[in-house]
Amino acid sequence: MDLRGREPRTAAHRPPVSGPRRRTVSNLRWWIGSLLFASTVVNYIDRQTLSVLAPYLKAEHHWTNSDFALIVISFRLSYAIVQFVGGRLVDVLGTRRGLSLAVAWYSVMAMLTSLARGLWSFCAFRFLLGAGEAANWPGATKAVAEWFPAKERGIAVALFDSGSAIGGALAPSLVVWLYHAFGTWRPAFLITGTLGFLWLLAWLATYHKPEEHPRISDSELAMILATRSGADQESPPARTPVSTLVRYRQTWGVVLVKAILDPYWYMVADWFALFLVSRGFKLEDTLVGFWVPFVCADLGNFVGGGLSSYFIHRGWTVGAARRSIFVICGPLMLLMIPAVYTTRLWLLIAEFGLATLGYAACATIFLTLPSDLFESGSVATVSGLAGMVTGFVTIAATYTIGAVTDRYSFAPILLGASAAPVLAIIVVTLLVKNTRNSGKGVLLRI
Repeated sequence: MDLRGREPRTAAHRPPVSGPRRRTVSNLRWWIGSLLFASTVVNYIDRQTLSVLAPYLKAEHHWTNSDFALIVISFRLSYAIVQFVGGRLVDVLGTRRGLSLAVAWYSVMAMLTSLARGLWSFCAFRFLLGAGEAANWPGATKAVAEWFPAKERGIAVALFDSGSAIGGALAPSLVVWLYHAFGTWRPAFLITGTLGFLWLLAWLATYHKPEEHPRISDSELAMILATRSGADQESPPARTPVSTLVRYRQTWGVVLVKAILDPYWYMVADWFALFLVSRGFKLEDTLVGFWVPFVCADLGNFVGGGLSSYFIHRGWTVGAARRSIFVICGPLMLLMIPAVYTTRLWLLIAEFGLATLGYAACATIFLTLPSDLFESGSVATVSGLAGMVTGFVTIAATYTIGAVTDRYSFAPILLGASAAPVLAIIVVTLLVKNTRNSGKGVLLRI
């Protein structure tokens, strides 16, 4: 470590960590990636528990869609604020401690939701849950920047982000089963909340930075350090001020493209059960199809990550490879337009599935962009800033969904969502590219 507190950039610049009897793990970075995937699965099971139970809770407490929107907004409000604060905190505390704190917090809050008594207590517990869950994506993005080179980051981000789809797909069957097994909704929150503590044990036993990990091989360590983002570019300050980061157009490219596309995902994650019920389908009868958009999102993560990595292997620049995914996959979200007029369940599920696949392919890219564009010490901060802005946009979208669906239907919402990919393509084309500051310190050349 140098006088400004930075880790060395190459294996040659650090003391050797190997010893004659040290046992190493092959491809350790992918074990780390698997842990990040598992954290996102747990995160989304805790988050989706309320959404799956929404039809039962609405009937029990006589809530309107606008009432339910208040609960969702409570989560989004803290999630928006803490995305930025949590991202900065992860950059300061480090990935290991930052994610440990976040998972412990939101697991406790998920369990405490079982004590909720009405609308306002649900709002309070969801607010506290959002405060903990907000650090998951900035923290995971930072871990990818620490452990993976550019040619593998798309797949690594796809791996951890696919956990949201898997968690969303597992939650309906698990939560509905728990509801019927116990005859009440309270044990569902209590039991799903314990999953985070199981993950935390594995995380603390496994995760260290590559430079400090006792089980990493010398060859893998050398590869990671030699190809880490910005290793061959000018060294940035030890901690880049936020005021500097917000002056880069690339920062706003990351922020805006996420803010434009993410509300679509939260529409599916928070409202899909209520949407199907509004179309006259019983929730129990739609469980087979309910998980299809989430599985398609899982596939989309790997389509976006894998296709962009393939383009990089073929000699494309990182920037061109990432931007191409928005052009190729983004238009699938236009299937929200025919979904407005579809009455057959299987066709409706297929349209949502393909649209969600297109979204998830783009999501993998905009989650990867902070680690592509910025030196690792600023990755979580930029990711958190994007999450904060997106959170406030999503709050507005959630309120709008509740108000519009109470007065009209989901049709105007789906039609509005179909405009998102067009705007995203424009933003990423204009803002996510090299400028005269690229390759000079904190901002990397793509």
